[in-house]
Amino acid sequence: MSRHSLHRFFSALVFIAATAGWTSANAQFSNNPAAATGSVVSTPQVRAELIAHAPEGVTPGQPVWLGLSLTHQKDWHTYWKNPGDSGLPTELTWQLPAGLDAGEIAWPVPSLIRVGKLANYGYDGQVLLAVPLQVPAGFKAPASGQIDIRLRATWLACRVECIPEEGSFVLQLPVRGSTALHGAAFAQAQATVPQPLPGESRIRVEGERLQLSVDGLPASLQGQALEIFAESPAVLLPAAVPGKDWTQSWQGSVWTASLPLSPERGASAAQLPLVLAPAPGQPPAAGTARGWRTVAAIEGQWAPAAARAGVSPALAAALEANQQAGQPAAAPTAGALLTALLGGLIGGLLLNLMPCVFPVLAIKVMGFARHGNDRRAQRLGGVAYTVGVVLSFLALGGLLLALRAAGEQLGWGFQLQSPAVVALLAALFTLIGLNLAGVFEFGLFVPGRLATLQARHPAGDAFLTGVLAVAIASPCTAPFMGAALGFAIDMPAPQALAVFGALGVGMAVPYLLAAWLPAVARWLPRPGAWMDTFRRAMAFPMFATVVWLVWVLGQQSGIDGAGALLALLVAGASVVWAFTLQGRARTLIATVLIAFGAWLASAIGPNMLKPADLPTQASSAAGTLAWQPWSAQRVADLAAAGKPVFVDFTAAWCVTCQYNKRNALQDAGVLADFTKNEVTLLRADWTRRDPAITAALAELGRNGVPVYVLMVPGRMPVVMSEILSVSELRAALATL
Repeated sequence: MSRHSLHRFFSALVFIAATAGWTSANAQFSNNPAAATGSVVSTPQVRAELIAHAPEGVTPGQPVWLGLSLTHQKDWHTYWKNPGDSGLPTELTWQLPAGLDAGEIAWPVPSLIRVGKLANYGYDGQVLLAVPLQVPAGFKAPASGQIDIRLRATWLACRVECIPEEGSFVLQLPVRGSTALHGAAFAQAQATVPQPLPGESRIRVEGERLQLSVDGLPASLQGQALEIFAESPAVLLPAAVPGKDWTQSWQGSVWTASLPLSPERGASAAQLPLVLAPAPGQPPAAGTARGWRTVAAIEGQWAPAAARAGVSPALAAALEANQQAGQPAAAPTAGALLTALLGGLIGGLLLNLMPCVFPVLAIKVMGFARHGNDRRAQRLGGVAYTVGVVLSFLALGGLLLALRAAGEQLGWGFQLQSPAVVALLAALFTLIGLNLAGVFEFGLFVPGRLATLQARHPAGDAFLTGVLAVAIASPCTAPFMGAALGFAIDMPAPQALAVFGALGVGMAVPYLLAAWLPAVARWLPRPGAWMDTFRRAMAFPMFATVVWLVWVLGQQSGIDGAGALLALLVAGASVVWAFTLQGRARTLIATVLIAFGAWLASAIGPNMLKPADLPTQASSAAGTLAWQPWSAQRVADLAAAGKPVFVDFTAAWCVTCQYNKRNALQDAGVLADFTKNEVTLLRADWTRRDPAITAALAELGRNGVPVYVLMVPGRMPVVMSEILSVSELRAALATL
């Protein structure tokens, strides 16, 4: 090929790769949409604003209030200090000028929010979380006359699904001037804060129940039904139904209740802070508070509940509510479906940049060059390739959904968890590699009519290339693809298949555009002798894929399994060679080699299907850290001990996993940060089927690997991007 032709060829190759990669720079989703800096942060679920009330300025002895105003979209809510069965409370972290101090949140009376069999405590609509600012007597105002109030807030916004959000806020407050624009909002918030109850409250422990008596409630409440909220989590049962699971009554001016203990309770306490409020449908009488706070003394002790393996009760309940376990999949909202479709489209585009797809990418460009300036043939080939890709994704997605509906715990890439499938793919790619290298032509093995199908029906060849592309790409998970598949797997079948179809469209779009844009045809070199050279060169990426598949099978079935596969591949290649011979030699040698191959397959073939003995732990490349095998029990034990955990959900057949393992996860700085923060490293190996790992992935909203999760007790798990970077890892570890 001439130098000019070579330049034109690789220009076309770069065009297709760039078309797929364009979105990685221009179409980014954000898992942290609230990370802006200002007094207002808006997400699709919540509008958050930092406001202040200082009518007399920021001076000692005068009231100064700060507050985070949360306005929820319809059906969304955030949580109280005790979130109930699931969820996390809103947290405020202040950065204030020297000498100033922020008090505790003045929590308004929450609402009871039922989600299936669970019950949460939280807020919908609009709520103001007010915080008093304490100004000491010796406070000196800065020369500018203004102070900067900085706030870092985190909240969990939930509907059916839950989205952890956060925001950084800055507010400039005049020291001597009056700030009273939001006075009415702070007054209304103060009116919703439970007032201290002057009377006495007592709790008597009776087996699995608490007998509560409260004195001192306003006379106007007598005879009314009340709601009760425990400030301490996991003591009472939030989902208890009044009149069924717990009862209440009035004994004169004393309100009494018989309440069930939570099955997740810890050790007995000496007292229990409670908030009482009128039950829904019974608004407070004029002149009375919205709620009352009391601290009840506890007489007796309850037995702590037996320890349970697994994640914390709050997180387990939140995850269960998110995925509506045990219930038919509900139709997703238009926004959720659109997000999943867009994520699938972008993920499919980015699949073209994965190393496992490169051989097909190059072969497809060669196919464009073969058509030369025949615009019709190019366009027909592009459409046929697209149809092959989309139908293959739909078939693979349909099979996955059908097997999951039948009770199988499977995820994306499930077919490569079978050593038999890995071996068959290795044989297929060996055959393709031998064909590309010129060892044989398919026409030698099939009747003449079938041998000329490619020439007579080039669209069929393009269609099969699309099928092959999906077969090669299936072990890969590109950015955006993991979240899209996590959405899809819990959707009803039609919507889920639409997401799989979007993945296929995204993967095929660069080739379809290349086939329909005249400029691409002008970039390509004219058909010539270079095509035969290039075709033979493309055999080596195919053989490299075979090497990778042999390694994958070695991880699944051990060194004996890998050796058996190599021997059978050599035997199969010899049979292919025998069919290229002529005359009686072809019949004789081919018969002998086929018989030998059959005997070899029966003798050593079973070694490929035997599971390998997995090592108990794998050391890091630096030798300073040891990876431990993942288990749900191990995660629970470490969480109970208050230790941070980093989990690597991986598989030997996942190319992206291996890239991350040898780069970001072996970076010296990352390893030093792991050691410094005493992070326990767990590796969940999904190379072979493992229902426990599949379930753990589903809890995280994922359906394939790689997945990387940093778990810190008391925080929401941080799920990182599929293509892991050193900066992302170190930034997450810096928060510990």
